[in-house]
Amino acid sequence: MARVKRGIISLKRRRNTLKRAKGFRHRRSTHERAAREALLKAGSYAYRDRRTKKRVLRKLWILRLNNFVRQHDLTYSRFISLLSKKNCALDRKILAHLAVERPNILEAIIKSVR
Repeated sequence: MARVKRGIISLKRRRNTLKRAKGFRHRRSTHERAAREALLKAGSYAYRDRRTKKRVLRKLWILRLNNFVRQHDLTYSRFISLLSKKNCALDRKILAHLAVERPNILEAIIKSVR
């Protein structure tokens, strides 16, 4: 009877785990168990930080808008309330982009809102 070599699936799983852990430091990139644990942590951190990134960017947009509208004798909260009263559909991301890239357009928006 011919010899049967086993463990193809487990070897493939081990190889894929180590391939995904490439670039990790020390034992985490060379040993399967450490790599598997590191990948679990990395996945949970990535999931968490995708949500955190949205929070951080929203804070940045608000900071940029507040800085810009204060130069035009207005506060951020007052500006947003005026926008909502005028039923303006521009969100904070677009307004912050306008403040950085096209300040004259945002100035026109501020004048029209007042």
